[in-house]
Amino acid sequence: MLKVYLSGEIHSNWRAEIETAAADLAVEFFAPVTDHDLSDDCGVKIMGAEADKFWHDHKGAKLNAIRTRKGIADANIVVVRFGDKYKQWNAAFDAGYAAALGKSLVIMHGPDHQHALKEVDAAALAVVETPAQVVKIIRYILEGLVKP
Repeated sequence: MLKVYLSGEIHSNWRAEIETAAADLAVEFFAPVTDHDLSDDCGVKIMGAEADKFWHDHKGAKLNAIRTRKGIADANIVVVRFGDKYKQWNAAFDAGYAAALGKSLVIMHGPDHQHALKEVDAAALAVVETPAQVVKIIRYILEGLVKP
C-alpha cells in the first residue's frame, strides 16, 4: 500500500479530487486537519484556554506539528499544494521537512507561483498544476501505466 501525505492549502477540494480519482489504486491518503477552526483551536481545546492569542496559536501549532511530522515521516510520497488564496508558509515548511527527510516530493501550484516557489520546486521530484496529474503520477508509480 502506497502512503501519500496531502499537505498544503485547505480552501479547496483538491484532496477529495485526488482521493476519488485514485479510489481504484492501492494507496492510503492522509492529511493535516483541514477544519481551519479546529486546527487553530486544538491546543486550547485540549490543554486549556490562553488569554494571549500568541500562546493560543502556539499551542495549536505545536499539536499540529506532531500530526504533520508523523504524517510526513510515515509517507512514501508527500504532495504539497500551494493555492492562490493565501500564502501557505506552513506548506513551504512541510515541503522543506519532507525534502530533508528524503521523501519523494510532488509540488502542486499554478504558473503564477513558479518564480516564488523555484527553490521548493527544485527540491521536488515532480511539479504539477492539477490533482489529475498527481493521480497520474501515483498510477504510474503503482502500475507503470500512463492513462489519458
